[in-house]
Amino acid sequence: MEVIITTLIENKLEGNLNLWAEHGLSIHIEIDGINVLFDTGQTGKFLENSKILNVDLKKTDYVFMSHGHYDHTGGFEKFVEDIGAKFRLFVGKDFFNEKYKMVDDGKLVFIGNSFNKDYLEQKKISVKYVSEDILEISENLMVFTNFIGKDKYVNVNETMFVKNGEDYEIDRFPDEISLGVKTEKGLIVIVGCAHIGVANILETISERTGLKIYGLIGGTHLIAADENKIHNTANYLEEKGIELIGVSHCTGEKAENILMEKFTDKFFKNNTGTKIVFAADLT
Repeated sequence: MEVIITTLIENKLEGNLNLWAEHGLSIHIEIDGINVLFDTGQTGKFLENSKILNVDLKKTDYVFMSHGHYDHTGGFEKFVEDIGAKFRLFVGKDFFNEKYKMVDDGKLVFIGNSFNKDYLEQKKISVKYVSEDILEISENLMVFTNFIGKDKYVNVNETMFVKNGEDYEIDRFPDEISLGVKTEKGLIVIVGCAHIGVANILETISERTGLKIYGLIGGTHLIAADENKIHNTANYLEEKGIELIGVSHCTGEKAENILMEKFTDKFFKNNTGTKIVFAADLT
């Protein structure tokens, strides 16, 4: 049985100029006879890309939202308009907390979801608020949350806030979830932005599952990190023996170059239109 991972949209294109690219992320996964959508980009343009990439989103069984930022959830309503409520939605337990970003003049700008719980009820969308450390979806698919954040790797951006009553606090991203895909070569971890730190996510998953992590795909949010933190993360990936590193979206050119130099043929830019195929772990 094959596992097919297709990046429907992110910031850059993979060769195909007929596709849309945007600041955001959406990844489609075919595994265990089910169809999974991980994030929905910023605008819904991923829907147009899916047709060109021969991904039938009307077959979607599950939708996972990595965290509650507009560039990962903004296309959700257009997706619902297109296929209805035939799928089940999975989000972190704090997904609907109001998220803001401080801009240059000190003003807080809303950067959260364009929809709320009322919208899900109105559209009769089945939703699971993930609170479990590990939730098994199928034989070869898992979702993870409650990551343990070591300061050495955390990508805390002190311009990002969450509203708590009338107060605004630094966002520690307790809503962040990631996916684990079992393949014959080991576990592939798929991340949205890895605000908690991609090394923290991988280490938490490794400790809790005992599984070999073969690959990493998605946004690593190293774009705002200094070189020391990027090198710390790169060294961690090397120490853990990660053999496939496909970065997207919020990784940043500086981090991409450092990772590319260190990992050479193990590294690739996971851009819009990238499709990779593995055999599933059937052991």
